[in-house]
Amino acid sequence: MEYDPYEHAEKLGINVIHRKIRSANGLWLPDHRTIVLREGMRAVWDRCTLAHEIAHADLGHRKDEVAHEVAADRYAATRLIRADRCWALLAWAPDAHTAAAELGVTTRLLQVYLKAQTPAA
Repeated sequence: MEYDPYEHAEKLGINVIHRKIRSANGLWLPDHRTIVLREGMRAVWDRCTLAHEIAHADLGHRKDEVAHEVAADRYAATRLIRADRCWALLAWAPDAHTAAAELGVTTRLLQVYLKAQTPAA
């Protein structure tokens, strides 16, 4: 089953709004249980950004920290990317950009996903 971040936000009771913001693609406002997404983004960026911001909400993040950003990226990647589909695509896709486009995620989130799947040396 495909992960729908808008449906997930609704289940969590999180308001999602689109506004003109310059500082980021998305913001989690915990005191208001609201995620603000930059309006006008391409659908793939909107979806990935929302999944990332939901991660902040679901993981209880209340302030900006590097570790929180890493955790939010991993959370988003593991929900947006299905392992079976990912590995099948990587078998024929000429590069990560093509695979990411087929998966409906950003290249960055695909890289985060692949890194999380690779055992540490």
